[in-house]
Amino acid sequence: MSDEVHGRGPARDAAVVVARDDQGLVAILTADFPRHGGEYLFLPGGRREDGESPEQCAQRELQEEAGITATRWRPLGAYAITLESTARVHLYEARDLALGPQQLTPTEEDFKLSWWPMADAITAAAEGRFLLHAGPLALLLAARAG
Repeated sequence: MSDEVHGRGPARDAAVVVARDDQGLVAILTADFPRHGGEYLFLPGGRREDGESPEQCAQRELQEEAGITATRWRPLGAYAITLESTARVHLYEARDLALGPQQLTPTEEDFKLSWWPMADAITAAAEGRFLLHAGPLALLLAARAG
């Protein structure tokens, strides 16, 4: 069994974050993914860097991609990214948010942040508007936990 991700070297764990504000709205990012046929929704997240814990990865990705910091964190579970890899995606809910500027890399510069009611985000997931599987799973787990 290979532990590489599509020829890009060793697989690394990742983190995905459901960031909920005081009104229960969820931070949703959108961007165009031409290789996949258009614009999709996704939650802040990404691959873990060397020396980071999964929660540190979640905190960094939330701040970079959405410009958000949080003081309350709740793990929602960790799941295999693919059957062929030992890498896992760690899901978190973030609360008690503070907003700041996004810190986007050149490949992320078209990421747009918006705030959605949880029910609308779950409906969008059911409609296939999320490109990656971890976002819808994180939304469902966060909604179920209340």
